[in-house]
Amino acid sequence: MAELPLAPLERILREAGAARVSATGLKEFREVVETYAEAVAESAFEAAKHGGRKTVMKLDIQLVSK
Repeated sequence: MAELPLAPLERILREAGAARVSATGLKEFREVVETYAEAVAESAFEAAKHGGRKTVMKLDIQLVSK
């Protein structure tokens, strides 16, 4: 799987209030975000499959992210 770019993730941390972010902290944040996103994607795909569809839709993602 391709890694998410670091700049947008650093921006998220700064908007959350972080004044500074270490390189290792940023890389760990990327790992956490990627793991969460992968789990949501897999669950959304299963929800679409359960609905008899190949296309993952907004509703599938909303359903599994709650």
